[in-house]
Amino acid sequence: MNGPAFLLAVNFIIAIFFSLVFVVVSTRSRSRTAALWFAAGFAVASLSSICELLVAYTDLTKFWAVGAFAAVLGGLILLLIGVGELYGRKISFAYACCFLGASVALDVFIYDLPRGTVTHAFSYQAPFALVALAGAVSVFLSTRRLIIDRVLGALLLVTGLHFVAKAGLAVLAGAGTTAKDYIHTNYALISQSSTAVLVVGVGLTLLSVLVLEIMADERSNSERDGLSGLPNRRGFENGVKTAIAHASKARHAVIICDLDYFKSINDSYGHHGGDLVIRAFGDLLQVTAPKSAVLGRIGGEEFAIFMPNTTAEMAVLLAHALRGGTMGIQIGALPPSFSVTASFGVAEVEQGQEFTDAMRNADDALYEAKRSGRNCVRQAMSSALPRSAPIKIVK
Repeated sequence: MNGPAFLLAVNFIIAIFFSLVFVVVSTRSRSRTAALWFAAGFAVASLSSICELLVAYTDLTKFWAVGAFAAVLGGLILLLIGVGELYGRKISFAYACCFLGASVALDVFIYDLPRGTVTHAFSYQAPFALVALAGAVSVFLSTRRLIIDRVLGALLLVTGLHFVAKAGLAVLAGAGTTAKDYIHTNYALISQSSTAVLVVGVGLTLLSVLVLEIMADERSNSERDGLSGLPNRRGFENGVKTAIAHASKARHAVIICDLDYFKSINDSYGHHGGDLVIRAFGDLLQVTAPKSAVLGRIGGEEFAIFMPNTTAEMAVLLAHALRGGTMGIQIGALPPSFSVTASFGVAEVEQGQEFTDAMRNADDALYEAKRSGRNCVRQAMSSALPRSAPIKIVK
């Protein structure tokens, strides 16, 4: 087995490996359809290696040569469809099939032209280049802006240009007098080597995009409360850190709210009734709080709201709006006479103050609201003390 034949075998193994990996990844990825398109693309492209070997060692030269062309182009088109699915620029499968059919017809038409000529070389490589460049355009025009997305776009761009360069090399170095001669040329060795490197690069990058998505989803799930739909304590704290880092002002506010007599709700209506109340209150927070606010369920019936670039007075107004909204909660599965209230503690996160200290102040204000009869709002007054700021009664 000579060098090009060995590389064809290696390319076949690589493509099959990637196809199997993408099938496995599709079982965990939110972009399952895209992953399956990638798997199909590598599986189809792997057939080109077999066809290339059959070109060299069988008498059905033209049939297998056209088959190799169709397999590579078909695989690239399937990858392009997957990229479009992943980056929000869906490509019509019908149009893709028409492009494949027209390109195969072109390959049949130019098959008997002298190999290594400008007409043959560029006509042969043009469909591959167009598909790869279309993939690069889909990535660059998408709203996704992660570094890995840019790397993928650049790789697809290089792959497209690589096919153009291969056409030029075929003209300069020669690609064999006939299709059967191709596998024994230096051009074949260079062509298969460069293609193998780019196939591995594109495959690994696509795989990285999907794996990073899975990791992001897993992190999101670990930081989200499944019942209320809000971030849990860990997610809330991470969200606050991010919000503070991007805030334009030094003063912020935090609200801690607690559903009143929640144990009696569970005792009267069961845990299912309590779950419905938690879910309804979580929905109320998401609808009422500003888009910039960081929300979280930080305990059983305890919730927190961080409001960046906001004064305590504005946070008090939101707390009162939430208090009124809580009293208006209606749950179809519970009796019409059912009602729920909540208590609220508000504190300002002062410049240079640790957020944990502000949380303690808001918590103290919450307990003062509970001692005052519940269903009310209390504000921790500004204080340079690290904790236990004086409580202000707000009506």
